Amino acid sequence: MPASNSKPVERKALIIGLGIAIVLLFFVLVSQQAFNLTFLSPGGVQQTVLLTALSALVFLLFVALTFVLLRNLLKLLAERRIGVLGSKFRTKMVFGALLMSFTPALFMFLFTYLLTNRSIDRWFSRPVQNLREGSEQVATLLLGYAKDNAQAEAQTLANNARIQRSFDSGDFALANAVLSEYRPALQGGFAFALRGHAPVASINSPAGWQQIGGSMIEALGAHRRFSWGNLAYALGESDVGRNGLIIVAIPLPTNFDATMLRIAESQRNYQELATAGKAVRRAYILLLLLITALVLFAATWLSLFISKLVTRPVAALAEATQELSQGHFSYRVAVAAADELGELVASFNRMAADLEESRTKIEHSSRELERANANIEHRRRQTEIILENIPTGVLSLDGAGRVAHANPAFVRLLKFRDESTATTSAENFEGASLRDIFGPEISAQMIHLMRKADRMGTTTSQFELKSGAGVLNVAITVASMRIDRQRLGYVLVFEDFTELLRAQKQAAWREVARRVAHEIKNPLTPIALSADRIRRHLERGTAPDENSIAVMHGCAGTIANAVETVRQLVDEFSTLARFPTAQPRPSEINAIIESALQLFSGRLDGITIQTHLAPDLPVVLADPDAMKRAIANLIDNAAEALQESMVREIYISTLLVESRDSVEIVIADTGHGITDDMKERLFLPYVSTKKRGTGLGLSIVSRIMQEHNGSIRIEENQPVGARFILELPLAVEATAIG
Repeated sequence: MPASNSKPVERKALIIGLGIAIVLLFFVLVSQQAFNLTFLSPGGVQQTVLLTALSALVFLLFVALTFVLLRNLLKLLAERRIGVLGSKFRTKMVFGALLMSFTPALFMFLFTYLLTNRSIDRWFSRPVQNLREGSEQVATLLLGYAKDNAQAEAQTLANNARIQRSFDSGDFALANAVLSEYRPALQGGFAFALRGHAPVASINSPAGWQQIGGSMIEALGAHRRFSWGNLAYALGESDVGRNGLIIVAIPLPTNFDATMLRIAESQRNYQELATAGKAVRRAYILLLLLITALVLFAATWLSLFISKLVTRPVAALAEATQELSQGHFSYRVAVAAADELGELVASFNRMAADLEESRTKIEHSSRELERANANIEHRRRQTEIILENIPTGVLSLDGAGRVAHANPAFVRLLKFRDESTATTSAENFEGASLRDIFGPEISAQMIHLMRKADRMGTTTSQFELKSGAGVLNVAITVASMRIDRQRLGYVLVFEDFTELLRAQKQAAWREVARRVAHEIKNPLTPIALSADRIRRHLERGTAPDENSIAVMHGCAGTIANAVETVRQLVDEFSTLARFPTAQPRPSEINAIIESALQLFSGRLDGITIQTHLAPDLPVVLADPDAMKRAIANLIDNAAEALQESMVREIYISTLLVESRDSVEIVIADTGHGITDDMKERLFLPYVSTKKRGTGLGLSIVSRIMQEHNGSIRIEENQPVGARFILELPLAVEATAIG
């Protein structure tokens, strides 16, 4: 056991030693580049020794790298040929790592080699030399140009007649005036007028100019350059008369002298570096080869080392995968691994345990699912049997208004209406539209009923379906199917109450006839008796005496009373069709409005209701049920008017009108509005703006407001639509009126 463990320990120590050597060499190279150490850039014999050592090191690294690569490649090929588990993955990983390291290193070497050669060639190329020489010539030309300008300005001043007259007369104030006129031409420089080496006039003279006259004359005789302070000047001079002299100094650019010195120094350094160009090129190439060899060597060792760390756990995982694929979910990976591979092995073992547990749960869930599906199928069949056997017709529509299901009772209902459907089954209606089944007129009324169901949830209406056998009275109930405000479709229930209605009508008429006969029989008896007494008195043949006249007057009164009884009886029968009279009582109008709005909760698709109910309103005298019907009728009319509007909003508000002791209710919409002609007739019976309306809704609302001693009026809404304004008296005020 100790002998077997010695090789891995020695190999690990070798890897650590090589790693330390590589790190030290790397820091040496970084130090050379960062600190420009002189012992790595020698000259002469020392330079030769350094380059030879670098060449030998590069050669040895390439030999070692080649040996390691060949040894490991042959080993990998042998394992792959034998079929060792994981050898294919290890081979791909090693070759991939080598390719990923060789390719960038090779391209880096080639690119850097070409870039270095190109850079060195450009460093010592003729254009660079020309550039350096040209920069020196530019500086010389600039200095000459400044000197020529200074000389030209000096000659111009010397030739000036006033300058000459000033020197002849000795009045140098005139010379100062002339120099001031030439201030812009000096470009920030200065000018002197000297007489016998003594300054007599000046312009823009620097501080201490009295002491610089002699030094300037010396500069004129030497190189026509003069420095004073931090500035350099180009000088020009011209004689005036026998002992007069004009000196002009034009400033040169800032730090001109320092720039000229740097150009000269750079030229000398360039010449020295050009003589050692080949040595520099060779040194850079050897350093580049050394870095490339180090990169390849490190990449090779890392790829081999990492492949060993990965392939052993991967091979164990591959074997465990095969076991799991065969259904052995109790198998676990026992190979030790570190870092992410260790987490992968642990995760794999947890996955195997979870799979084993999940398999048990799935088997249990599968049995539960089978039982649930059986129950669902049983309920579905039970529902189908109920729909097939109930006498009420049921028609379900999808969201697009197409028939999804029809029960046999619905088919029988259509057979009575249309003999052409006698051979039609329920399946033939699937996918059909209401227009296909009932025609345009009936289908339009049903669609209107469906829209109302969208607002109110459920609604019922009676239809008369005409057929060859007569009229079929059907009560159709429409329910809107919704889930989370998403409309799924509709359910239409058709109930044939033709026979029931006929029986009810017959029973009602029999009862009415019996009561009418009974009630009319009572007053007819005194009428008949009174008429008989009058006839007997008239048949006597004698003139009626006072007693006979009194009897006939009494009989006539009896007949009149009986006729009044019959008239009252007729009036009472006429009241049978009237709506119930409202019973106002103290009520909260805001609560009544909120109760009416609950009928439309979540059922006004695309319509926004904005409510502004005034708080703390006093109570009003109102019948809650009657006012709820009136407000619901107005909201439903407003929703109907908004079907074709771009902006679909309903506005409801309440307001206390103290001046009239009443509460004002406003219901406004953004629909198409109402014409002036229609406003005058809108509250009359049988007047409607809707194609399918009966014209009784607003007349009923008007009657309800009259029974509450209130009022209703209509106005135009701004910018579009109509406003219905209802006013109800306050409870205290209404009680006082009563």
